[in-house]
Parts: sequence; structure tokens; C-alpha cells
Amino acid sequence: MNQIDLNGRVAIVTGGAQGIGRAVAARFAASGAQVAIWDLDGDLAASAAGEIGQGATGLGVDVTDAAAVRAASDALEARLGSIDILVTSAGIAGPNLRTWEYPLDEWARIMRINVDGTLHCCQAVIPGMIARNYGRLVLVASVAGKEGNPNASAYSASKAAVIALTKSLGKELATQDIAVNCITPAAARTRIFDQMSEEHIGYMLAKIPRGRFLAPDEVAAMVAFLASAENSFTTGAAFDLSGGRATY
Repeated sequence: MNQIDLNGRVAIVTGGAQGIGRAVAARFAASGAQVAIWDLDGDLAASAAGEIGQGATGLGVDVTDAAAVRAASDALEARLGSIDILVTSAGIAGPNLRTWEYPLDEWARIMRINVDGTLHCCQAVIPGMIARNYGRLVLVASVAGKEGNPNASAYSASKAAVIALTKSLGKELATQDIAVNCITPAAARTRIFDQMSEEHIGYMLAKIPRGRFLAPDEVAAMVAFLASAENSFTTGAAFDLSGGRATY
């Protein structure tokens, strides 16, 4: 494992109790950061933090609740003095259905978590980053946001919105030492697969030229660099983790 210097940094990882978020949180802690794991399941977040150790903490936070996000952010900043890094890994896939048959309540739920939840977290931490002239934000999108997966229109549209949000924020904050980038991973075999049909899982695997699913630790390696001070120029970009699938 390459050493990425995150010593003295304070990081928030949403959806950090399992899957990609947990791998990122563990990599950050191993790199010297103090990591706050936020997850809807507070007990699971605390358990993950206990297993990671090295100053990690776990807290139950519903990212769709803007006031709760703001309160958790303010409390963390008051306790540790700053929030330097935000990784927005909280998200859901939703059911696999054709667009014209998609239940509107499910569509709204996916947008509320994947898009509004990401926005809430960004709005909570960016003012402090501006005041300190330092910050690194890594928003978790998906290759589905680039290509649009069939029978996953809500998820695809939500991740396309995260890519666009990244580009807007990157331009807005470009004059300061604040980098905003997103990653566009292909599917990783995590618990999000529980929300998908076997047919859809097979479709995703067939689209990956590498011929395998992404490993969460591979995501964490890229995110660690994007969250570091060394990433001092690139902002507003989408970083591919699709195993050769991405077409742009």
C-alpha cells in the first residue's frame, strides 16, 4: 500500500459503515487522518469505527435531514477544530424497473438520498473550508451516471446529477485550495447488490472489460490521493474506476 499523507486531517465519510465507504475510512485512518464515519445505521457505524480504531468514530446520521447533517458537522468541527475532507459514499441503488414503470415514491427516495444527501453534506462543510482556505471533497458517483444503465434510470440519473454537482462546485471553489472531484466506479460486490436483481448484476459484470467487479480497496486507493494535499490542481473532474467500461 502506498503511503498517502493525511496526518492531522479530519475527514467525514458518509455511508462509511460498510462497503466502499468503510474501505475509504480504513485507508484514511491508516494514512493518519481522524475519521468520522457517518451512516444511517449508527450501531454499525460505531462497530466499524471500533474495528478500524486509530481515532475513528461512528455516528448515526441521516444525510437526507439537512438540519441533522449541519448539527453533526458543527459538533465535529467544534470538537476537532476543522473538517478537511468529505467523502460522500452514502447512497442506494433502488429497484431494477423500466423507466415508465418506475414508482414515483422510489424515484424520489433515490434522489433524496443520492443527490439531496450529497448536497446537504457539501453545504455543511464547505463554509468552514472556505474560511480556512483548504478542503478536499470526493463525491461518489458511478459509471451509470455517464452511460445510463437500463432498468436503473433513477440511480443513473442521480449519479449523473452528482457528476454535474462536482463540476459546478469545482468551478465555484477553484480560486481557493479546495478540490472537488468525483469518482465513477463500476459495480463493486458490496451489500448494495442486495437491492439489485441477478439479471442486472450479470449485465453490469458483462460490461466490464476487466472481467471482474471492482474491489473496495481499489476505490480507497484512488480516493486517498484525491483527498490529499498533493491533489493541489485537479478539481471538477470525474475519475474513472470502471475497469475499462467508461466511454468518456
